[in-house]
Amino acid sequence: MADKINRIVLAYSGGLDTSVILKWLQQNYQAEVVTFTADLGQGEELEPARAKAELMGVKPEHIYIDDLREEFVRDFVFPMMRANALYEGLYLLGTSIARPLISKRLIEIAHKVGADAVAHGATGKGNDQVRFELSAYALDPDIKVIAPWREWDLTSRTALIDFAEKHQIPVPKDKRGESPFSTDANLLHTSSEGKVLEDPWDEVPDYVYSRTVNPEDAPDAPEFITIDFEKGDGVALNGQAMSPATLLAALNELGRKHGIGRLDLVENRFVGMKSRGMYETPGGTIYHLAHRGIEQITLDRGAAHLKDELAPRYAELIYNGFWFSPEREMLQAAINHSQEKVAGTVRLKLYKGGVYVVGRKSPNTLYSEKVVTFEDDQGAYDQRDAAGFIKLNALRLRLLGRRDRG
Repeated sequence: MADKINRIVLAYSGGLDTSVILKWLQQNYQAEVVTFTADLGQGEELEPARAKAELMGVKPEHIYIDDLREEFVRDFVFPMMRANALYEGLYLLGTSIARPLISKRLIEIAHKVGADAVAHGATGKGNDQVRFELSAYALDPDIKVIAPWREWDLTSRTALIDFAEKHQIPVPKDKRGESPFSTDANLLHTSSEGKVLEDPWDEVPDYVYSRTVNPEDAPDAPEFITIDFEKGDGVALNGQAMSPATLLAALNELGRKHGIGRLDLVENRFVGMKSRGMYETPGGTIYHLAHRGIEQITLDRGAAHLKDELAPRYAELIYNGFWFSPEREMLQAAINHSQEKVAGTVRLKLYKGGVYVVGRKSPNTLYSEKVVTFEDDQGAYDQRDAAGFIKLNALRLRLLGRRDRG
């Protein structure tokens, strides 16, 4: 090794891959490893990760398991949702938005324990390696990042299992066979990719879905809910005040029940290839539609249309790993400013995989029944004004037409 590494902070799930990485780091870098496991609402028991890390020689004081659910939704998901960000018009960025928070905490722990490096388990083919490392370098330009998948010669699941058995690393029974697909989960979504999903012509098997019932099996009666917003953020469900993470969790349960939020997507990865994945974002899908609903009556046309122009760029920055870039922060400042008057209540109908905005009201509404009515508006709008408006806008078109007709 060119530079001696004494201590490494590893993003550690406790699964097969990161357990092998832990032992590999200890051996190849002759360094002390500190583990960090983030609770982002993935729905798994995380304490076994502590026991497994201890079994592999990590000191108890160097095992970090942090509940980051509120910070995740409050400081990452909600700011992203204010932008109505969708990657390639469809993807609600559930995996992408989790990576900068994990990186942030990795760097904080590295500074706390005096580590020389951080490490992650992302492969060299995916986007996550980029997201983890761009975030880490933005927060600490001098940190060393170790990506074992780009260094070692363990190129198959069989090789990982052989390594684990050789070094007495417990291998769960479900890891013995060839995994049909891989998953990543947090409070916002679950993503699945690989193996049975690799042929984009084949329909996603029903057993891949874990967060939602089949829409065909969802209740035969629709359910109506309300979400209250203040400054562009959800604050209450059905009139009950909730914290960001609590609100998203409650919406997840509603989305699960009604089969909402399934997405089969072939996307363009930042590293250059196309990949096919299945995303389940039940609560996020409901929330996204609700937020657009409250903006419909509280945002001026110019602000709304500019936001829609900025949203694809903002989404691409998150997808590509540039959360901590100055351009994302500049866009965020503009988006946050646009949300100052985005407050009120949206009523939604949930039914067999669909989310429908059926009502919206706001103390800051720009919608005027008096102006828009087909009945007598009592002088609120003079229809004769439209003639001059149209003629001025038509002037260049008429000049073009006269020229082109000779």
